[in-house]
Amino acid sequence: MTNINDLFQSALDDGTLSNESLQALTVYDLGTQIQAGLGIHVDDVMSSEVVLVTVMPDDSGSIQYAGNAQAVRGGHNSVIDALTSSQQQDNILIHNRYLNGIVLYPYCPIAQAIRMDTKNYDPNKGTPLYDQTVVLLGTVLAKAQEFSDNGVPVRTVTLIITDGDDCGSIRHSAKDVAAIAHDMLRMENHIIAAMGIDDNSTDFRKVFKEMGIRDEWILTPANSDAEIRKAFQVFSQSAMRASQSAANFNSLGGFGE
Repeated sequence: MTNINDLFQSALDDGTLSNESLQALTVYDLGTQIQAGLGIHVDDVMSSEVVLVTVMPDDSGSIQYAGNAQAVRGGHNSVIDALTSSQQQDNILIHNRYLNGIVLYPYCPIAQAIRMDTKNYDPNKGTPLYDQTVVLLGTVLAKAQEFSDNGVPVRTVTLIITDGDDCGSIRHSAKDVAAIAHDMLRMENHIIAAMGIDDNSTDFRKVFKEMGIRDEWILTPANSDAEIRKAFQVFSQSAMRASQSAANFNSLGGFGE
């Protein structure tokens, strides 16, 4: 079993992680939560380079209440479909952790990703946005570090989805998320994107900026099936381009570029 703290120490030694981020990731024992997402072992991946695609769909009750559950399911499944059709699919590992911490599937080849349906996705919980984003980014970091420690070049593309501001985080603040996000973005092999589904009251650009997410990687679809699915499609296209080559990845300046 991978020792999460060893991976974070390795990231600190590499200069990938700052002390501030390390503290946010290790001050509470997040190890078991992060471990749950790591999935496939590095030795079982034959690719010479790896792209980690990570999604965190909101499973709060407001998604259901607004009638958007099916749009989120369909949007996630369309990302799987798009990446499955990619010529680079053998290099892609994907992981889905819901906003309330349930792991639908840990990192696995795209062909093994589980589609979201009415049985495995019933949004009825809260919005611990900061707490769970720390766990999510910690998982991305740990998995990426695992590959780089084994000499495998790695790029990551992460999507956080919510239809409301943080409500329910007890351990972490936007500042903790931002510390980790800034460290990751400094390395230039990570993309962190966020989708804020309009709830008529939240300023998602402000929320996500406080979490360290760059403005050009923020999507704010209107509260409609078509808009939400379109936003997932935009993300898919960026993930596809990011998976094609390191040069492509570095030229991605945000959505719509």
